[in-house]
This record gives sequence, C-alpha cells and structure tokens, in this order.
Amino acid sequence: MLTGVQIVLLGGDARQLEVIRKLTELDAIVSVAGFDQLHTPLDGAVRSEISDELFTSADALVLPAVGTDDDGRITAVFSDRELILTEVHVSLLPKHCTVYAGMAKPYLRRLCAKYDIRLIELFDRDDVAIYNSIPTAEGAVMIAIQNTDITIHGSSCMVLGIGRTGFTLARTLQGLGAKVKVGVRREEHFARAAEMGFEPFYVSQLLHYVSNIDLLFNTIPTMIVTAQIIANLPSRAVIIDLASKPGGTDFRFAEKRGIKALLAPGLPGIVAPKTAGRIIADCLSRLILEDTRQRGNGQ
Repeated sequence: MLTGVQIVLLGGDARQLEVIRKLTELDAIVSVAGFDQLHTPLDGAVRSEISDELFTSADALVLPAVGTDDDGRITAVFSDRELILTEVHVSLLPKHCTVYAGMAKPYLRRLCAKYDIRLIELFDRDDVAIYNSIPTAEGAVMIAIQNTDITIHGSSCMVLGIGRTGFTLARTLQGLGAKVKVGVRREEHFARAAEMGFEPFYVSQLLHYVSNIDLLFNTIPTMIVTAQIIANLPSRAVIIDLASKPGGTDFRFAEKRGIKALLAPGLPGIVAPKTAGRIIADCLSRLILEDTRQRGNGQ
C-alpha cells in the first residue's frame, strides 16, 4: 500500500486516468492539476492548481508520456489552460522526490540534474516497452488495413528493427499470414529472426530488399528510409513509421514520389489508452512502492 505517500500528477491524457485510479486504490494521497475540463470523478484524487505548496511536500511527481516540451510545457488534454513546469517548481521538490515520465526531453533532464532530483523514464524500461509493443503492433496493423486495398494475409511486409516493438510487430504480421522480412543490425538478431521464420537481412543492405514489398514498418529512430530507398520502392508500397518524431523516413521525398508514408508514434495512447494506462500504472505503482520501502529502511 501507498498510505500517506503524496503524489503530484500533472497533465496527460486518458492514460493518466488509469494511473490515478491505481494510485488512489493503493491509498496514496494524489493531487492532480490539468484536469479542470474533465467532468467525471477522479477516484479520490484532489484537483489542485499549480502552486509552490503542491511541490514542497511531493514524494513523487508524475508527468505525462512526454514529460515536458523544450520550454517546460506539459500536455494536458483535459484542460484549456497552459500547464508549465518551471525551474522554481523543480527546485522546491524534496530531495527524496522522484520525477516519473514516459520519456524526458533535455529541459526536464537538465532541471532534474541541476537540483539532484531522480528522474525515471518509464518507456526506457524493458517491461513497459514490451507490454506497450502489443497495442503498438495492433495499432500498426489497423493503420495498414485502413491505408491499403489488400489483406495483410499474403502481403509482403518489411519490419525495420527487431527491438521490443519490431519483434512483436513482426510476429503479429506473421500470425496474420504475411510474408515478413526483418531488417537487423546484429548477428544475434539475424539468427533469432531466422529461427522465428522471418526473412532476415542486415539494414546496411536495405536497398536490395525493398523493390517488391507492400508494407514497410519502421521502428528505427534515425533516418533510414531515405530518398534512395523510397526511389526503389514499388508505387503500391505504404510506409508506416512507428519511431518517435521526426521518425526515420524522408517524408518529403515520399510525398514527391507519390508513396503513402505515415508517421505514427505513440500508438498505445491512441488506440488503447486504457490498456496503455494500466501498463504505466502497474509499473509506476511498483516503483513508488519500492522507493517508499527503501526510504523507510533508511537506504
């Protein structure tokens, strides 16, 4: 239980509602800001305005999937007010406080480092990323179905990157009957892809494998689907880029050539916010509980 633990939650989207529910079920004292346009109950959480007092007693500060932008602004879909995390706010946090966010941009990292506040990026964790790969794969398939006039079954699909998302996506496509090529960088990934029944190749040889595919899914967050690659794609091909913005595709050239290319990051929060919220809530509650126990033991 998190009885007596004071948690401040700022902004977010529908995923945060599951986080609030979980934390209040565990008896935490939860104060939230950025939900003034939400007209449903918040399961025992206290709605607050951002003030200095909100931060001085926080044991944990919970931010949205992207903690802040480069100017400290926090996404808050349930509010029409601007929500900003300032340097003063961070400076007021107790030294034992931990800041949690899905991912952090340099602004948030810099402030936490300056004031010696621990920062945990949940999306960097293997457990969260693997669980999130499930709604990501389902969302990618949904986008593919919506933007093609063929079935996934029997199609020629390519997945670039066989990390936590790529692996789940390739297996999902294979389960639907697609012929799946997988672009990898490491020998062990090549071997695993072959063992799984995919057609593996090294991404350094990507140009030689794109001439006859229907769907290209990219999970690599660097420019890999270049103009040269796109020039060799068949005109029927659709590119679905799942990497974080700005993605790994030359979208300008794809448009020029008439190739449909879609940037689709953050699919869990779009296609399955309740499931995605539960994934974050379960991990977050475990981490806060562990942190509370360690402080209680004087560590």
